[in-house]
Amino acid sequence: MATVEVRDMTQEDEYFISACSHVNESEEADACARARLGWLRSMREHGVCSKAALLDGEHAGFIYVMPIEVCPWGPLGRDLLFLPCLVVLSEAKGKGIGRAMVAAAEEEASRQGYKGIATRAFHHDFWFMPAAFFEKNGYEMARTRGNEAILWKRFDRSAEPPTFLESKYRYAPVPGKVVVDLFWHTFCGTSWVEAQRVREVTAEFGDAVVLNDFCADSREVLLRWQNCRAIFVNGHEIGWGYSAPREGIREAVVRALAEA
Repeated sequence: MATVEVRDMTQEDEYFISACSHVNESEEADACARARLGWLRSMREHGVCSKAALLDGEHAGFIYVMPIEVCPWGPLGRDLLFLPCLVVLSEAKGKGIGRAMVAAAEEEASRQGYKGIATRAFHHDFWFMPAAFFEKNGYEMARTRGNEAILWKRFDRSAEPPTFLESKYRYAPVPGKVVVDLFWHTFCGTSWVEAQRVREVTAEFGDAVVLNDFCADSREVLLRWQNCRAIFVNGHEIGWGYSAPREGIREAVVRALAEA
């Protein structure tokens, strides 16, 4: 029978977790991993905890938990531990690893005295944070918006349900320029990578483009704009789900320049 172990991140786990399993994939992925590891280490004192799952001694998945008050991902709330991301490698699925990691996260929340634990999940046919998985593990609906859901387990009846981020973005045009508004944060590798690409591409256009760079690592920035990840070109949002490709960013800027 396979042996499943969930442990707090050790030095041996750091690369696997900070690279979001994209080990030895590219220099871009490694640069992202270094940035993310620095953030994860710096946030330990604020209650951010990373855990690795091992299957027969080999890395098989990871989970993050953090106080909802410091999570750059959203949603907004208090007195809850938040589970922003859980990943099980495809070859390790069906072994109970996801359940084991969720149980470890709940134990962490109880140990630290939180009133409950919450997560943001999705009702869609996709591998990332499926709501059905959490519902099977006893999580209840707190909020819903489109295919998004905030699910939670309350340990204390006085716990208040979290709320979704509500974008406060407003486009501020600059005469004669293309304005790119970039919202990003270090925790999400996809966000970090595309932010680097946006900076590289917009630099190609020199003074023709104004780049406004908003990092949701700052709680003040997150609360002011309530956007944790987005790219706007002259007020129009562009996005691909995965990290925005350089060519796609470039095409959006060129199109905006032609329309100016």
